Amino acid sequence: MYFIDVQGTLIDDVDRLPIRGAAAFIAELNAAGTPYMVITNNTKRPGREFHAYLREIGLEIPAERYLDPLMTLEAILPHEGVAAYGSEPFLRVIEEMGYRLDYSDPRSVLVAVKEDFDAEEYAQMIGFLLKGARLVGMHETTLYAKNGKRYPGVGAILKMLEFATSARYEVVGKPSMAFYGEALRRLRQQIPDADFEDVTIISDDVKGDLVGAKALGMKTVFVLSGKYANADEIIPHIPADQVPDLVCADMQEYRERR
Repeated sequence: MYFIDVQGTLIDDVDRLPIRGAAAFIAELNAAGTPYMVITNNTKRPGREFHAYLREIGLEIPAERYLDPLMTLEAILPHEGVAAYGSEPFLRVIEEMGYRLDYSDPRSVLVAVKEDFDAEEYAQMIGFLLKGARLVGMHETTLYAKNGKRYPGVGAILKMLEFATSARYEVVGKPSMAFYGEALRRLRQQIPDADFEDVTIISDDVKGDLVGAKALGMKTVFVLSGKYANADEIIPHIPADQVPDLVCADMQEYRERR
């Protein structure tokens, strides 16, 4: 059984189309009745819209096998008094969800992905955190890849803010225990006795997805079709007990080797 990442794993970070082997892998799992959950850090579209897009481009993922942080946000963060930072599509989505944005005296600072955060935004976040606002990240990605460039991911920004203000942060999506726990709960609707030790997780983000999953007992597969050009960019720099169990070029190579 599987947890499967999306960006950089099933779809390309440039044209947002299926990566080699991705559609065939999902089709094989469906045909075999293999339990799986597609777990994405999507924050730019409502879950139903992004899921519909994935199906439109040939990834036949049933709705009950899809999970993103926007689907779990309301269980973690109240609607009132949120200073949210991220892309314009993200801000529109959370406003549509009923979140009331407050940039004067917020209770929470919510951080999502964006390639062009500026110094003024960081100054605002720091000011709010020093006044006692809660720090929440939509996920904990290490890098954000877009149009062939790599930017600090939400996880990197959270670490910076934590260092600057000593504010502890919480994470809505991967690799939080709350998110993986919800994915497991949904997986158990397919197979009731499923546990983390039974799951193989496939992702292009070692530190942002796989390290936390490995700590929970999951088998980890690192694909080089997203954030990293080659394994040497990340593997030599992490502890031995965090190294993925398998490294593959993409989903096609994983299909051939599993």
